[in-house]
Amino acid sequence: MNRMICKTYLLTLSLLLSAVYTSASDADSTSGKVVHMLGADFRPAYVFPTHEFFRGANRAGERINTTLSGHLKYGFRFSSSTRMGKMYPYAVQGIGIAYNTFFHSSEVGNPLAVYVFQTSRIATITPKLSLDYEWNFGASFGWKKYDEETNPWNRVVGSKINAYINLGFMLNWQFAANTNLRAGIDVTHYSNGNTHYPNSGVNTIGASVGVTHFFGDSPRQGTGTYRQPESPFRRYVSYDLIVYGATRKRGIYPADSNPVLAPGSFGILGLNFNPLYNFNKYFRAGVSLDVQYDESANIGNHVANDYFPSDPEELQFYRPSFKEQFSAGLSLRAEIVMPIFSINLGIGKNFFCHGADNDSFYQTFVLKTNITKNFFLHTGYQLYRFRDPNNLMLGIGFRFNAR
Repeated sequence: MNRMICKTYLLTLSLLLSAVYTSASDADSTSGKVVHMLGADFRPAYVFPTHEFFRGANRAGERINTTLSGHLKYGFRFSSSTRMGKMYPYAVQGIGIAYNTFFHSSEVGNPLAVYVFQTSRIATITPKLSLDYEWNFGASFGWKKYDEETNPWNRVVGSKINAYINLGFMLNWQFAANTNLRAGIDVTHYSNGNTHYPNSGVNTIGASVGVTHFFGDSPRQGTGTYRQPESPFRRYVSYDLIVYGATRKRGIYPADSNPVLAPGSFGILGLNFNPLYNFNKYFRAGVSLDVQYDESANIGNHVANDYFPSDPEELQFYRPSFKEQFSAGLSLRAEIVMPIFSINLGIGKNFFCHGADNDSFYQTFVLKTNITKNFFLHTGYQLYRFRDPNNLMLGIGFRFNAR
């Protein structure tokens, strides 16, 4: 099962990278359709002490509160002569690789992250200075995971491969033709989406400073003097249908005993139907009908053992009824639309559910990667109660009435 989960991570990442590469190749098939970019960042950061392991309960007996990463990135934007370039003149998307150190490699490791990214302008401050954002989404490899014998202190990281999510805001200064200096702040989250335990997650906040250089385009786009032609936008409703799946671990919290981890992994299967009103070319919002079957939901109420065994692997369960593992909810959705990618955020409540495991408010964070006008990849993460990690949401989607 662990191998299957790792393969799922790698397959999802490879599909995201392939989508970026295909889009760049298709756009570049005609000379001058894209503008290529190379960039480098350095990001020192503070590690939030969310677990006693970071506060000094480790083999070295020292606080782990600092991390440093170096990033190399390739990206592209659509030329100002293209329709996409006129619609999204500042959007750059691409792939990156980062080396991370927590200065504690023996128990944490030095993870290597591979990711897709997108950056664009929020506001123009002066002709050569703007406020920008950037997000990164990918996987990080090479963590030293928890092991009862060889790495017993690290009760934070339960897998060698973890998702990597980063969001930053920075000032972007064009100090030379086609060359920009960027500096700002960012936040980062590493997690395995409950595919392994422990899964406390690693969270950081820090600074970012970097340089980008564009090849083969007039520098006018970076100066803030460029103005895209006005084009009428007719508002309309599109409909996204998504099917997703994942696996997860489940902790059991008996009333008269310490928490234990249920043996094995459990399957997740879900469906979203999401009508969205397209307000403009950058933003759409609506509601979503969300149904999900979670094989692990409420199993803590159906323990078959007469007593909790000392070895969690000996735990056995009666299968809960279908209604205890099925839930349906409604969520409000907001989506930022950019070339290739869309970021979809949701908050909802299950209205059909049985048992404490499903009776909750939930939050969703989703990256949609467009493969065609109608077909997209769906890579998401669901939280309960704004703090409890629930499950990954890896699937495919089809958009009706796409324009």
